[in-house]
Amino acid sequence: MLRRCSIGRYSLILNAVAIIILLFSLTRLALALRVGGDADWTVASLARATALGALYDLTVALLLALPFGLLLAAWPARWTRWRALQLLVLLATAGGLFALLFGAAAEWFFWTEFSSRFNFIAVDYLIYTDEVIGNIRQSYPVGWILSALGGLSLLAALSIRRRIARQLSRVTPLKVRLGWLAAHALAAAGLLAVVSGDARDGLQNAYAREIAGNGLFEFARAFKNNELEYSRFYRTLPEDRVYARLRQEMLLTGGRPVSADPRQLAYQVTGQGPEHRPNVVLVMLESMSADFMQAFGNVKNITPILDRLTGESLFFPRAFASGTRTVRGLEALALSAPPTPGNAIVRRPHNEHLFSLASVFNAKGYASVFLYGGYGYFDNMSGFFSQNGYEVIDRLAVDKNKIHHETIWGIADEDLYTKALENFDAKHAAGRPFFAHLMTTSNHRPYTYPDGRIDIPSKTGRDGAVKYADWALGDFLARAAHKPWFDDTVFVIVADHQASAAGKTDLPLARYRIPLLIYSPKLFPPSRNERLIAQIDIAPTLLGLLNWSYVSKFIGHDVNRLPPGKEHALISTYQTVGYLENDRLVILNPGQRARVESVDWSSLATRPTADDPAAIEEAISLYQGTSLAFKAGLLGELNSLTDPTANAEIARYSSLR
Repeated sequence: MLRRCSIGRYSLILNAVAIIILLFSLTRLALALRVGGDADWTVASLARATALGALYDLTVALLLALPFGLLLAAWPARWTRWRALQLLVLLATAGGLFALLFGAAAEWFFWTEFSSRFNFIAVDYLIYTDEVIGNIRQSYPVGWILSALGGLSLLAALSIRRRIARQLSRVTPLKVRLGWLAAHALAAAGLLAVVSGDARDGLQNAYAREIAGNGLFEFARAFKNNELEYSRFYRTLPEDRVYARLRQEMLLTGGRPVSADPRQLAYQVTGQGPEHRPNVVLVMLESMSADFMQAFGNVKNITPILDRLTGESLFFPRAFASGTRTVRGLEALALSAPPTPGNAIVRRPHNEHLFSLASVFNAKGYASVFLYGGYGYFDNMSGFFSQNGYEVIDRLAVDKNKIHHETIWGIADEDLYTKALENFDAKHAAGRPFFAHLMTTSNHRPYTYPDGRIDIPSKTGRDGAVKYADWALGDFLARAAHKPWFDDTVFVIVADHQASAAGKTDLPLARYRIPLLIYSPKLFPPSRNERLIAQIDIAPTLLGLLNWSYVSKFIGHDVNRLPPGKEHALISTYQTVGYLENDRLVILNPGQRARVESVDWSSLATRPTADDPAAIEEAISLYQGTSLAFKAGLLGELNSLTDPTANAEIARYSSLR
């Protein structure tokens, strides 16, 4: 009897903790088997991942079981013998098992999309539940999955119902119950205080780090750190030094500062010839990885249009995306700003009235428009673009009778292009040159599109969505070719990001390479530009090709005017940011950590190498400087500068607003 009372009914909690840890461990094992050799397992790394995983799992299991432990400690003995309460506990057990199995399934499918445990993307998805739930319903047999999980949970609970009843009815003095509850709470709080997500950083392989983690632990961590203050988490330099370096960086292409104040970032760009004033259409293709193209070694022939255009355009084979999400691509193209840690500027507070690509076009008398195939409220696209010089058109503006197909993410690309052509025709008829930024959606799970367009059936996988997006682009250009404004239009074709950014390293370079083509048969003869170009360089490089003179606050560069060897790309995940120049990649991580990796350009593989203080300082000055400048309002639109040319440009810009 005393032996029983030593644990008593609290043995239910120990069983619950054991079951939770078992399910977490099985999830980890399934993910490890899925990744296989890509995790570069060694005996040491496997042992460390297993030990860390067990620690995370125990922490989360104790926390999850704590509310139930509180109830068990509080219930009087007579209650625990009631059949109604025992039934309630049985149902709660089934519900808990269902939640755990649902979480394991969700992690599996999340890994399918992002090769990661739950992270900041999962946190973001809590905000956009309509799109996310709709996407899941369109992509997976949700009813069957939930039914299977529910049935399995109920069967498991029924199989242990007698054990639950016996444990629940054990005689356990109040002081024993409270003692076990106190020990439970102290253990949970103690582990939570000492267990850090950074403990996994000793694992060099990114897959191994993710597998060592715990999905719920990482979700809570991402929720807590959804905003990252650069100066708090990353290596820094004195502010005066940072601003001086940032300004020096911005003037690499020969711009002239309009103020002697080093914290005033505006500078005058002077064109190198007669200005061209064509229409400009910037097409940003959802998740269009460079490695889908034959030009980069793919043999599936799923991008015949893009592959053909490489021989008819200005083709940049060494273009790199800023990040792993659409908002990073939008930020890079609109603001020409590095991807500072945390949320993209598109989603941050106080992101209105910034100096943008539309600022330059509007100052030249253009009509600027952002067209999106989805709902503009998603990721704050409508809010951001409408407050930074663009007219916004999203799927709500498209006549439903003209939509051939739509998913929860947006209308078919061909329908977005039809709406764009109508808009361009209207602007041309009004005698207004136009700048348009289009954002497509079809190359996204559930990978569905109108029938009869390509030779791959709808909803059979990514290859079909890629080929449809490619077909729709070709159809758009073919229709545009018959328009009176076509010969005087430049089409910039680029991806927002790659289809997947997962890899063995923190920043796998091959997973950031994207297509970039500037197509205008009458204005630019085909050529291949081998210079390294970042997404933030596209806007100033385009304006350089047009020979425009303007006042700028762009941090990106016209790569054609950079000194040889000074090209660089800035790439990021949510927390990790990188600076790529020549054969060095500087990586900055939270915890004031910085390291350098050497780059093999033939394979884009990287490996650790000796620190390069100059390169590290350059990386810090760009990221810290951009963070400081945005926070201080220094990236705002032009208003009052000292340079007469700049003031004329500003006056012209203001009169057109």
